[in-house]
Amino acid sequence: MNSLPSMYAAWPDAALVDALQADGEKAFAEIYKRYCYRLFTVAYRKLQSQQVAEELVQDLFADLWSRRSTHQIQQLENYLFSAIRYRIINYIKSQKVKSGYELYCRVSASEADTDTEKLLAHNDLSEALLASLRKLPEKSREIFQLSRLEHYTVPEISKRVSLSEKSVEYHITKSLKLLRNYLRDYLLLLLPFLLWLR
Repeated sequence: MNSLPSMYAAWPDAALVDALQADGEKAFAEIYKRYCYRLFTVAYRKLQSQQVAEELVQDLFADLWSRRSTHQIQQLENYLFSAIRYRIINYIKSQKVKSGYELYCRVSASEADTDTEKLLAHNDLSEALLASLRKLPEKSREIFQLSRLEHYTVPEISKRVSLSEKSVEYHITKSLKLLRNYLRDYLLLLLPFLLWLR
């Protein structure tokens, strides 16, 4: 049994990808062993948080395994390092949105007369956002959710919804314009969110 892992250790990346797509758990284990620490190092250098770096790497490998049969990976190393960079960028964006929202809450807290008013404002904001998302055309809404809420890349979305990358980009741009228009009345409240939508 011990000869199998060492056999996989000698395989080139392309062969490991082929074995992975055929549900090869040992090939997956070898890919993990080969790249885990390097990916962690990249994430840690950017984020300076061991916990977050570990979570992003684990999420990347969980995604690689769960979508092993549908992934079209040409260069494994390039794919993995691009994927971790996307996760790092999305994490940083989400932290900026969170910081912006926390700042908004602090400013609101100093100006609001009561907790009830704050709660009502928050509920109005949430309802406006959900209502605006529901107004998007079905395909645009699906693509927007994959892009901005589930953090898929344009090429990944293109494969998933069977549209060209240009069409996917068009739907994302269209969604952003429509959402900005729908949410005009809430522009000041949603400024951190709208900055994130750019």
